[in-house]
Amino acid sequence: MSERIPSPVDLRIDARWMIPVEPAGVLAGHALIVDGGRIVALVPADEADRSYTPRSRVTLPDHALLPGLVNAHTHAAMTLMRGIADDVPLRAWLEQHIWPREGRFVAEDYVHDGTLLAASEMLRGGITCCNDMYFYPDAAARAYEQAGMRAMLGVPILDFPTSYAADAEGYLQRGLEARDAWKHFPRLSFALAPHAPYTVGDASWASVVTYARQLDLPIQTHVGETRHEVAEARAATGESPLGRLDRLGATGPGFIAIHAVHVDADDIDLLAAQGCHVVHCPTSNMKLASGVAPIAAFLERNVNVALGTDGAASNNRLDLFSEMRLASLLAKVTTGDAGALPAARMLRMATLDGAAALGLDGEIGSLTAGKQADVVAVRLADIETIPLYDPVSHLVHAAGRELVTDVWVAGTRVVDDRMPVRIDMPALASRARAWQQRMA
Repeated sequence: MSERIPSPVDLRIDARWMIPVEPAGVLAGHALIVDGGRIVALVPADEADRSYTPRSRVTLPDHALLPGLVNAHTHAAMTLMRGIADDVPLRAWLEQHIWPREGRFVAEDYVHDGTLLAASEMLRGGITCCNDMYFYPDAAARAYEQAGMRAMLGVPILDFPTSYAADAEGYLQRGLEARDAWKHFPRLSFALAPHAPYTVGDASWASVVTYARQLDLPIQTHVGETRHEVAEARAATGESPLGRLDRLGATGPGFIAIHAVHVDADDIDLLAAQGCHVVHCPTSNMKLASGVAPIAAFLERNVNVALGTDGAASNNRLDLFSEMRLASLLAKVTTGDAGALPAARMLRMATLDGAAALGLDGEIGSLTAGKQADVVAVRLADIETIPLYDPVSHLVHAAGRELVTDVWVAGTRVVDDRMPVRIDMPALASRARAWQQRMA
């Protein structure tokens, strides 16, 4: 019998711990094998020695290797407004501070620069994929391609005019033109993104539902973010915002309910029965005093829950490590159950459950053979993380985004020793400061 010849592959990554997410658990002494941008295998090191000849090999003896984090809701370009209107309630924050500035400054160059700034921050924090909702998605697409990051781009829809479009039909047409221009780029996908039930009327929602069905696109929207929003909706229609959207045909397995802070038992039953997804944005909800979403209740009804940062204008940080820790702690204190949202479940929410919300769980979200090699290396050997008994617990409760050292998207390294490799960081910082001077 002839001796087996090892297979040539593009990349082998050895790390002290491998955290595949699915199945749950931690593997030691394993190697991740990548070829053609996809994971070929996750195998013991001695088997990797026998079976594969990598063209490139990376050894990380002090690191945990995990799937790329999925930021399931953000407004990336709003990173240029970081800290511009802190300590203000949501409605006043929007109407007095954010919307006026957007009216003056938002254009293609603003969105490109703000998105590139956000992509740099997210990649450095281990976020390899995000679900973005903002104007000029074509400009955002250029930024994500430049950064090498994966993104779902929401086509924004409103019933009132902005610099981007005059009415809902104009938003839809411009957004779908951007989708047509970028639909063949493998790291990019699109969704329809009506801003909220209170900013989009029934006729516009009907158009959204029609396009979503015809083009097989997800629908994402802010819903149930404040008590005031829900009270206004019930006074106007006798329905909750979610109940109205269900009546209009918007809900279903492709529906992403962002925030869902103020929901009742009927809303939760609706989300569960329709197979919808929820995106929990704990920091933004707390900072705007919106409240705390009933995550434990969603999970009890098997509603898929993902994690999002929202935009840096409301959160100040595009940081899923801090969102994981905060979400876990909030669940424990609001339920009175110290076992609520354990670390392994939090990591899954930030990876595989986020991918599922975006309809991408067949491609990303776990270190599984056949999936895209979106991979993050986190160093767990510094004074802040020793001693170490449980790497998964440490990732949620002890580590932070500053411990991310290396990131790959589709097998291509996009962060090397904390630095994004495809972005001119000094030039980007200079452009961000120029925007600050214009907007201050």
